[in-house]
Amino acid sequence: MVSTSPSRPPGLASRLVSGVLNIKPVFNVARNRARTMMQRRAMNLGFDWQREVDALRAKGEAKGEVQAKATADLSPAWNQALAEVTNPELTYPDYYLKPFHAYEDGNLGWGPALEVEVAAKTVHAQIWTGREVAGDPQGDARLRESYHAVLQAQLPAAPQRILDIGCSVGMSSFALQDAYPEAQIEGLDLSPYFLAVAQYRNQQRVEQGLPSITWHHGAGESSGLPDQSFDLISVCLLFHELPQNASLALLQEGRRLLKPGGHFCFMDMNPQSEAHSKMPPYILTLLKSTEPYIDQYFSLDVSQAFEQAGFVTPTITPNSPRHRTVIGRVA
Repeated sequence: MVSTSPSRPPGLASRLVSGVLNIKPVFNVARNRARTMMQRRAMNLGFDWQREVDALRAKGEAKGEVQAKATADLSPAWNQALAEVTNPELTYPDYYLKPFHAYEDGNLGWGPALEVEVAAKTVHAQIWTGREVAGDPQGDARLRESYHAVLQAQLPAAPQRILDIGCSVGMSSFALQDAYPEAQIEGLDLSPYFLAVAQYRNQQRVEQGLPSITWHHGAGESSGLPDQSFDLISVCLLFHELPQNASLALLQEGRRLLKPGGHFCFMDMNPQSEAHSKMPPYILTLLKSTEPYIDQYFSLDVSQAFEQAGFVTPTITPNSPRHRTVIGRVA
């Protein structure tokens, strides 16, 4: 276990990569290359990327059947689902309107919403196996289980009400529900497209007898939810997608939302891990082409940020060769 988190300013290689990526044509090539590599890796793992996306896209047209056709059209059910979860009064922060993950419109579109599940399984397949082999198809599930193992070992009691900030399409929320079946789970995300998919997956789980999860369309740093409403705030794989000012604001908002003695926990990349500190320049280029705020995350002093937000000094525990779990308690 690590108790401190010194900031790590970008090194020379990282600064050079950032300069190169400021050239738009180079940025576009790197971004497209990163996407192509991920889709090829998916096929090597046995994930049929396009087939999985098409099956999800066809929701409402042929329930329970896999549709292999490649079409950009969406069933009317998706547009209805989008309208149901969208907060029309929400103003998106500027940082969220930039390209993310090889998508020109970032997370505000159906493309990332329909692909994020297979993308997460593909990216996390090599956490424990390394790049020299195809990977572990269960890597994503194993990563989330490793996070919850740290929570269950360190939290003094099982939380009764949990807010999952940056819940995306619900993968992290459903994993929390499995880990804490007695808790009331709520998810919050800035993308209504993600939330539409989350609600669809939620309905599938409800049909299996599991409790329903409540979804909120909003920003983690200004949720609009009531003070002292939650025992636990969980944030999975989000901080590396935020500029530092948004990260600090998110911690402040979390402090407001937590009950006395509540915990703010996040799991994300570990800048001090050997895998990241020795990342080859080529791979770093591909990573930074899809993660515009990665340098700001790597240079964030996490312990100081938690303390300034009103938490006790957090515990920082590696939970995979590339990730860490950070747990802060309301002071």
